[in-house]
Amino acid sequence: MIPQNSLRIRHERSLVDALLRASDAACIGLGFTVAAMYPKTRVDTNYFLAVTITIITVFLIGEIVGLYRSWRGVAIYREIAAAELTWVYSGAALLVVAFFTRFTDHLPRAALLIVVGTVAALFGATRILMRMVQRSMMAKGLNTRKFAIIGVTDLGVRLARNMENAPEFGLEFAGFYDDRPATRTGDVPEEVGDRLGTIGELVDSAQRGEIHRIYITLPMRAEKRIRHLLDQFADSTASVYIVPDFFVFELLHSRWTDIGGLPVVSVFENPFYGVDGMAKRICDVALASMALGAAAIPMLVIAALIKLTSRGPVFFRQKRYGLDGREILVWKFRSMRVADNGPVVKQATQGDPRITPLGRILRKTSLDELPQLFNVLEGNMSLVGPRPHASAHNEQYRRLIPGYMLRHKVKPGITGLAQVLGWRGETDTLDKMSNRIQCDLEYIREWSLWMDLKILFRTVFVVFSQQNAY
Repeated sequence: MIPQNSLRIRHERSLVDALLRASDAACIGLGFTVAAMYPKTRVDTNYFLAVTITIITVFLIGEIVGLYRSWRGVAIYREIAAAELTWVYSGAALLVVAFFTRFTDHLPRAALLIVVGTVAALFGATRILMRMVQRSMMAKGLNTRKFAIIGVTDLGVRLARNMENAPEFGLEFAGFYDDRPATRTGDVPEEVGDRLGTIGELVDSAQRGEIHRIYITLPMRAEKRIRHLLDQFADSTASVYIVPDFFVFELLHSRWTDIGGLPVVSVFENPFYGVDGMAKRICDVALASMALGAAAIPMLVIAALIKLTSRGPVFFRQKRYGLDGREILVWKFRSMRVADNGPVVKQATQGDPRITPLGRILRKTSLDELPQLFNVLEGNMSLVGPRPHASAHNEQYRRLIPGYMLRHKVKPGITGLAQVLGWRGETDTLDKMSNRIQCDLEYIREWSLWMDLKILFRTVFVVFSQQNAY
């Protein structure tokens, strides 16, 4: 029987991780060195103790937010964002401690600002430099290893393309190997690589030390075949990796983790964990606060006009589904003479008699959505995300559209990908709603902070076009 502690998959730790820790410590030391040149800065034992405590704090918070994980193949801006957020959280924690202990009272405030600014700049610069050095080394053929892929499959082709786009891996592609004839597997795209031979030939190459890494991309059902391959490659020094074909499922921002060392891969998951979640929330709060400040007077004017032109409350709070399907109350300026909020809610249509004259203007310009900025600050909505539907519509469409409820794996948004791609407004057919849901799921799969900013930018033009707004 295999010992329980041997059934553990460990996270990869590389020399680059150690170098990043060392460079971060050096950046902090350099930041304090620059600050020490500021007049009236007293450099004593307490000063050096502050440097040490800062380094330890950054290392601890860096572990929590995943700063020192492998960033191979990940866009540089995301690594820099993680580094800067780590520095922000570390600085906040240190300031709280300093406030109660009065440990930094003897340091000029200007010196502290120099430390903050210098370290923040150096954190970004060192990571850019590290990437540049890695790419330069790979371009010169230094520290490169040859790899091969077993299985002429869609997954194998996708892996080869991903490797080509990640030169920092330092891997040179030899080619594909497969025992099946080309009539069964299809041809390898010319721009991806070549089909070199059978798996037996690959075993021989691996035993001669010509291939350093082997990636097995056979279907998940081929377990016996994979076990046989592993027995063959055990007689070589090649590193062997199994690439599971999870893409046979409809993945929703998949990630892997481990439970007591056993690997677990998510199929349906919320993408906003760790640094990504904190970055999105900070962006939401900052932009929503600025928007509310700018819109405060127009909102007061709109509220007064609603009260003067029709009977009823200024605001309408409708029950809708939020994160994880929990019911929330979404704020809107009232634009109708009725306030449907029960088990049956009729969608607004073109020329709808329920809409007030002022409400028609508010809906065409999307000004009726402005109070949802309060939902964003409250934390039950985001600036960008799937638009929340009335609870009655959720119950209707969840039975008609497969995967409908997956859109609730993230917070609903004031605007979203579906709205900027033309699926705004009434969904009077099942196809229209299905297309909207596909956009929502694509947003969850492909989310990035840059994607949010692009959607916000495009929303401005959608609002001015007044397409499908009634």
